[in-house]
Amino acid sequence: MATYRDGLTRDVLPFWLKNGWDREHGGIITGLGRDGAVIETDKSIWFQGRAAWMYATAYNTVEPRPEWLGFAGSCIDFLRHHAYGPGGKMYFTVTREGRPLRMRRYVYSETFAAIGFAAYAKATGEARAADDARRAWETFLHYSYTPGLIAPKTDALTRPMQGLATRMITIVTAQELRALLGDIRAGGATCTEWIDRAIGEIERDFLKPDLQALLEVTGAGGEFLADHFDGRQLNPGHAIEAAWFILHEARLRQGDARLQRLGLTILDWMWARGWDREHGGILYHADVLGRPQQEYWHDMKFWWPQNEAIIATLLAWRMTGDAKYAEWHTLAHDWAQAHFPDREHGEWYGYLHRDGSVSSQLKGGTWKGPFHLPRMQWYCARLLAEPK
Repeated sequence: MATYRDGLTRDVLPFWLKNGWDREHGGIITGLGRDGAVIETDKSIWFQGRAAWMYATAYNTVEPRPEWLGFAGSCIDFLRHHAYGPGGKMYFTVTREGRPLRMRRYVYSETFAAIGFAAYAKATGEARAADDARRAWETFLHYSYTPGLIAPKTDALTRPMQGLATRMITIVTAQELRALLGDIRAGGATCTEWIDRAIGEIERDFLKPDLQALLEVTGAGGEFLADHFDGRQLNPGHAIEAAWFILHEARLRQGDARLQRLGLTILDWMWARGWDREHGGILYHADVLGRPQQEYWHDMKFWWPQNEAIIATLLAWRMTGDAKYAEWHTLAHDWAQAHFPDREHGEWYGYLHRDGSVSSQLKGGTWKGPFHLPRMQWYCARLLAEPK
């Protein structure tokens, strides 16, 4: 437990507090080099929400340190002043000062803003933050579940497709909002009802018993797109992340047997697909039919799939007592701890080659910041602190 708690409170949170907090313009800068030096000043909007959630959550559940709440509040203020486009949808990236740069098709910035606002509301009792969280959640649901509002990647008349990511983020966002604000209604349903819907769609359309895999992309009706790279591509880290979201929900429902079986099935299948038996670690991509892949980074080891595997295997072991999951957890934990941490400057490297050697000394950017790693440390420390 000390590895996780100390890693969170003595390494990762201090690293970003010192190097990422933009005390001049507010919010967080995530474009950092190995030693924490700023190498990119443009800001990721979804990381304003992620950082707000992480630091407010640490304040709420670990220790009420004023600097943690102050950092979260700075990210909240930056979101309020600079995140929203003319139509109410959030930008993906802005300049350091907050001027618009990019608006993506997706609405994931809204989900992280929602949980950031909600955690800040919990910490401060601020009604405005709770209202902001509800509005961001409503925006996500409106765009994600209203057909035709988000332009598809491919022509929907030629090849209609759907992705796992929307269902996953629906589950975890609803779980956080329910924990922080109660089982609120948005988009015509409660958080619990949205969770049930998303899990049902994952089980119906993306879980393929004949392939023993959880697909990342399917046809609109759950069809396996076997003749296309997108249809065959697996993202083991993503699928394992979905597994622990479902296991977490099963645990919240007093060990719901059906949900537990579903989560464990996904974990079992995707561990078999993703664990690198030669070098260790979770591979970034795999082809479900074992065919060659087109992405050159398919066999790299990114930080976040390791984080998700560490959580999922520990949670599975605590829920079942099965020694298999304890063994997998030890494998995932030990490999990650041996390769990712920077012993000199702190935090983790984000991108390794397949053999575990460092590919880039980058500590943060548009995709990496204080979220997956500290969330893993926080979640695992809390899980291990509970009586067996």
